[in-house]
Amino acid sequence: MTNSDPICPLCDRPILDGGGSLHHLIPKLKGGKGGPTVLLHQICHKEVHATLTEAELARDFHTIEALRSHPRLEKFLNWVRKRPPGFRSKVPGKRRGR
Repeated sequence: MTNSDPICPLCDRPILDGGGSLHHLIPKLKGGKGGPTVLLHQICHKEVHATLTEAELARDFHTIEALRSHPRLEKFLNWVRKRPPGFRSKVPGKRRGR
């Protein structure tokens, strides 16, 4: 862990080398290709897509603030913040539909 590690905007933990995943704030399939992206922990990114459909992301959850306010994501973030930055786990359940 170094001071130059990027910080995950969802959980506020450092993203260690190779532990990040680029998230399109507006899904590519919903017109977000070339749009704004943020670097998230892989586990945070997987949880976002396990929780919300592409349509929900495009319509209501296309900002970090909105994602943080979703009840399931809020509960997940409170849990994952207590884990070390390199923590990885399988996200239960399947990815939500597009």
